[in-house]
Amino acid sequence: MNDRRRPASPAHGNDPFPHDPQPQPDPRTGPDPRPDPVRGPRLPAPRTAVVFDAPFTDRRAWAVGRTSAYPPDGTNPGDNKLDRIGPAYAPTADGVFRARRAPDGLWNADLVSTEYAPGGFELLPGDDLTATCLVHDVQGAWPALWTWGRDSGSGRPQPGHGEVDAFEYHPANPRMLELTNHVRPAGHYADDAVVPGRPFTLRVHFGATSVQWWVDGRQVFADGTGVGPHWRAWPVVGISVSAGGYGHLPPAPGTRELEWQCSALSVSRTSN
Repeated sequence: MNDRRRPASPAHGNDPFPHDPQPQPDPRTGPDPRPDPVRGPRLPAPRTAVVFDAPFTDRRAWAVGRTSAYPPDGTNPGDNKLDRIGPAYAPTADGVFRARRAPDGLWNADLVSTEYAPGGFELLPGDDLTATCLVHDVQGAWPALWTWGRDSGSGRPQPGHGEVDAFEYHPANPRMLELTNHVRPAGHYADDAVVPGRPFTLRVHFGATSVQWWVDGRQVFADGTGVGPHWRAWPVVGISVSAGGYGHLPPAPGTRELEWQCSALSVSRTSN
């Protein structure tokens, strides 16, 4: 979202993870109860649990208009943006993110992040994020769901600032989602992935060795690079407004408001 590097490569296939050398449970019968002659009884298959599922109105979970990815004044013109974020600009209770034209030529835009929230939730390698989204092909709108990472123990930003773009959307390509991993650079333009005005379900698996993206149950990209074993990042949801660079036109003169909707967002984590 804040590093406009061009997505780097096409998908590397549908199964980028190395195969587990151990025999796998039969999905019809569950874990194999027979003991292994060397390692003893087999363990049950890992289970996943929802670890984050807070509405955007929850101020313990989500901070409004704050992310260290933006300069302190809440504007980021160096990244081709006309929007301004701040604590007064929050999404609606049902997850509609809006940007409103202001008299000074900027746009007051809704954004939430867990970074400065009391709960401080962070994504970790292996997490799965699922969101229900709806976008509109109105010129100038720049919806995005992305991550921004905590600095490393040495005080230096982690690679790519921990940024993974779960998706970015530009109306110039109304059926396309832009999917980018800035941690271990890779990316993909997922064409014919969405239809403006029609809800879609996005799932992103932040694997250590491969980040994988699904739309409505269909895998659209697996980057084969991943986020590494030490990645940690805050989820960020917002709307920006294009300033005209990178082939993305600014809003038409008569446009007063832009919007998109994220009506549900949750994160699941594997528990061993």
